[in-house]
Amino acid sequence: MISTSLKRFYDPTFTVTDQYKDSLPDLQNGPSSLIEGANVPIQQVGISNFRVPLKYATPDGELLTLETSVDGYVGLDAGKKGINMSRIMRTFYEFQNDVFYPGKIEEILRAYKKELDSKTAFLKLSFSYPMMKQSLRSGLEGYQYYDISFEGKMDEYGRFRKFVHLEFVYSSACPCSYELAEHARETRDVATIPHSQRSVASLTIELNDDLFVDDIVEICQNALHTETQVMVKREDEQAFAEMNGAYQKFVEDAARLLYDELNAKDEIFDFVVRCAHMESLHSHDAVSRICKGVQNGLR
Repeated sequence: MISTSLKRFYDPTFTVTDQYKDSLPDLQNGPSSLIEGANVPIQQVGISNFRVPLKYATPDGELLTLETSVDGYVGLDAGKKGINMSRIMRTFYEFQNDVFYPGKIEEILRAYKKELDSKTAFLKLSFSYPMMKQSLRSGLEGYQYYDISFEGKMDEYGRFRKFVHLEFVYSSACPCSYELAEHARETRDVATIPHSQRSVASLTIELNDDLFVDDIVEICQNALHTETQVMVKREDEQAFAEMNGAYQKFVEDAARLLYDELNAKDEIFDFVVRCAHMESLHSHDAVSRICKGVQNGLR
């Protein structure tokens, strides 16, 4: 039974001394006899989706403060009960006023390994990056948002790898549908509309050197051309239809076009791309996946 003599109120005047802190129980750092289940290593232990406003730089030097979802993990050796989870966030907050880019993550991972006495560490920063886009013909402007993640990994030898993930949304007009539509018009004078659909290219890029988000978006635009639009009047809609006609593509074409652009960049060590065309003809999607082909690389 709970003693009736215990105080049942919160005392805001209570002062925590070093001696009192030393007396507090610490199960995370307790003996291995406290481990439940198999006494084996755990590859990742930490916190997912703690959110902070972080600074990112544009190519022209402007600093954007963007709400960012952070995943931070370290490896846990066999024989250890657990980690102090709060140190994942507390250590990250020591960098909260810095400008973030893929290479910056290396500093945080080294701090994680030191502060949590771990051999490996992982960090992922996910955010929505705004870029002002001009309409095709009307002269209007609007913000396009790109879902981006910066990711870093550090192994037990201190080797650091950095990645960028990007979701790029575009339109894909089917070349086969176009030819069939033209055939019906020419042979039977029948009005037809070739089908096109919203499509998504999901990129994972391992970097040699840092790239701005704007640079990666530009790679996708140069490869595919038919990015979906933000601000649209009638003249823009017509221009977009013309653009889709000029840059028709199967899902296989999209993957190879992106390969060509990505493979030409010295800053990029490895990559894997997944293109998905959300078919307007079929009840299923058409998908193509391509990688650079680095030995033991991304697949």
